[in-house]
Amino acid sequence: MSPADSPVPEMSSATKEILALARQMVPPMLSSFHKGQLGRIGVIGGSENYTGAPYFSAMASARLGCDMSHVICTPAAATVIKTYSPNLMVHPLMREGSKPGSEGDETDPKAISKRVIDELLPRLHVLVVGPGLGRDPLMQQTVGHVVAAARKANLPLVLDADALLLVQNQPDLVKGYPLAVLTPNVVEFGRLEKAFLGDDKEKDNKDGGGKALRLSKALGGVTIVEKGAVDTVAAYTDDNAHGPYESDLTGGRKRSGGQGDTLTGSIATFLGWRKAYHDGLWDTKKSGKPLDERETVLLAAFAGSAITRESSRLAFVKRGRSLQASDLTEEVHTAYTNLFGADEDEDANGEGASKL
Repeated sequence: MSPADSPVPEMSSATKEILALARQMVPPMLSSFHKGQLGRIGVIGGSENYTGAPYFSAMASARLGCDMSHVICTPAAATVIKTYSPNLMVHPLMREGSKPGSEGDETDPKAISKRVIDELLPRLHVLVVGPGLGRDPLMQQTVGHVVAAARKANLPLVLDADALLLVQNQPDLVKGYPLAVLTPNVVEFGRLEKAFLGDDKEKDNKDGGGKALRLSKALGGVTIVEKGAVDTVAAYTDDNAHGPYESDLTGGRKRSGGQGDTLTGSIATFLGWRKAYHDGLWDTKKSGKPLDERETVLLAAFAGSAITRESSRLAFVKRGRSLQASDLTEEVHTAYTNLFGADEDEDANGEGASKL
């Protein structure tokens, strides 16, 4: 039986150790918690032509276990996304337009972003930027203002897809921000390499994690999730390398579009749990050595990668070459239990049987 067909995930001892650390951030299921404490996630993206991506991201976040999932999109996208699931809160606040308007105009990016910033950012723990965003000039400008405000509010950011184009064009939006996580695929990583490493981009290509570390350093220490046959998670801050961690779990062998959206949503939920962990919402003293705030960003990114790869593996076992992004959504909870253990095994202190 191949690893892809195995009923349980195969992983290296290093991956087991990293997931055991990430497990410390998973909140116990306590009756004392109230709605919203264990993760309020926002996904900003979704345009007339791209409605699936923000849905997959938000639903992965919800299926993994965040309390509340929001999608911030255009009116045309909102009408469609609302038909996908009643479990998501959909906000038609974004606008598209090839020529952004001036101050006071309904297509003024500052006015549009102000509505998003005023109405939603204070309600969120984590913001995912990019799924279904597109390259429309008005959308890109508006999102730039929102990202700047989110950073000012110390909100963790997960950036993917066309949000990475925004980073490429306006690197100061995230440069030096330790709560920013970038999730480029091979093509997107190459563009970022070219933009920020120039002629040095070929150095360390054969060194495990070298490319991700160099890109992180060029961007002032953001966390990089370099997607590939093995996902690499790394950050370089204050002359110190964090990672690289290699997520070597076996995934499915079908590369359908939209699987990266499960990744962004999964990372976002772990970042939401990270906040609850550092806020001390439950007794974490018995779970292990306290985790520092920089380390937990990488652990959240690694855990999100592991969930996505395991979801892909499970979906591929069932669907084979017919696998689609929606199949991963249905496997997120099983992937979680395979990697971190069933919640039913936990006692009132949040200590439970982990499969690691």
